[in-house]
Amino acid sequence: MNSFTPREVVSELDRFIVGQANAKRAVAIALRNRWRRRQVEEGLREEITPKNILLMGPTGVGKTEIARRLAKLARAPFIKVEATKFTEVGYVGRDVESMVRDLVRDAVALVQEEEEKRVQVSAEEQAEEKLLDILLPRGLGESASETREKLRQMLKIGALDERQVEVEVIPRQSTPQLDIFAAPGMEDMGSHIQDMMKNIFPKGGPQTKKMMSVAEARKILVEQEAAALVDQERVTEIALERAQNDGIIFIDEIDKIASRSGEGRGPDVSREGVQRDILPIVEGSTVNTKYGVVKTDHILFIASGAFHMSKPSDLIPELQGRFPIRVELSALGRDEFVRILTEPQNSLKRQYEELLRTEGVEVEFADDGIEELADMAVKVNDRTENIGARRLYTVMEKVVEEISFAAPDMVEKSIRIDRAYVRDKLAEVVDDGDLARFIL
Repeated sequence: MNSFTPREVVSELDRFIVGQANAKRAVAIALRNRWRRRQVEEGLREEITPKNILLMGPTGVGKTEIARRLAKLARAPFIKVEATKFTEVGYVGRDVESMVRDLVRDAVALVQEEEEKRVQVSAEEQAEEKLLDILLPRGLGESASETREKLRQMLKIGALDERQVEVEVIPRQSTPQLDIFAAPGMEDMGSHIQDMMKNIFPKGGPQTKKMMSVAEARKILVEQEAAALVDQERVTEIALERAQNDGIIFIDEIDKIASRSGEGRGPDVSREGVQRDILPIVEGSTVNTKYGVVKTDHILFIASGAFHMSKPSDLIPELQGRFPIRVELSALGRDEFVRILTEPQNSLKRQYEELLRTEGVEVEFADDGIEELADMAVKVNDRTENIGARRLYTVMEKVVEEISFAAPDMVEKSIRIDRAYVRDKLAEVVDDGDLARFIL
């Protein structure tokens, strides 16, 4: 795990997320505490559990993005789950343990990618030797060694990329592809059945010879050599350890399973049941996965919810106690929208500029145009439903729709989007409340 200081984490998050300083500080401390725990002596290390976080705030203010960027920054296994997708034991639907199994799958994919990168150089060297064997078979005498080295140099500079060669291609998986249609809540059983089928049928399978260019052959041979060099047992071992100690599970819409104050029992029985099923996972339990047993004691849980119709105290007391760090995210206004459109590294303004530049169209967003986009987004949020910064996507898409459609055929390749341009594209829709509800 990367050993970023809290200040460095916040600085990195600032590149992509506007505002919400308190939430950024909370997750930065949580991430640093994971690194600190690893420095503690082993006996005490097991006793130090993560301080789970509850993010509260309206939709579209950055709750999910903060958790996602944090996991990416830490290179940690990360999954996002919707609390409303789970049902309590005995009902049809996903069981809560599936979130841990999903986390392990993500960890395996993450480690597999890292291991293949680790052996990339060796894989490329071995692939080069195999290509040379195809171009100039061994055993042709000492005079061939000089020719082989000349071919090696030609390979390195790409001089042989177009030459056709015959390569033995090993199928990655020759097991018949059987689609297992599992009932809701039984997806993991279907996965286990597929694994059993893989064990029944022989691995590897017949090799097939194909004619292809040297450039294509190099890619295929590198992939095959990398796959052969990666130790799958090591991948599984590292992935399980990473999931247990570095994994982050983001539980969204946790407010939707809270027993709302003042309501009758009704569906609250099911909501409370889901909470009681989630509780042991968050407290620390053991979950069986197809890769091995996983302990959840040191997985970091970040829950979030808008809490419009309920409040954190409507969660069962035991679950409340498992999320000791609570952060309220503030609603976003016009000034924040202007910053979101321009400041982040992946700002919408930059995204559309780069997308249209691929067609040779240069789009310039004037300052007053950006301000008008922000004003329009705020106006639509106020008149319809406040979806926060997500409204900027619909507003921006409507403004550039005509340019995006006509870009390949445009004669005028320079467009300036100012206040007048934005109003021309949006005024009619924004002023018509019913139309805005459907289009924006």
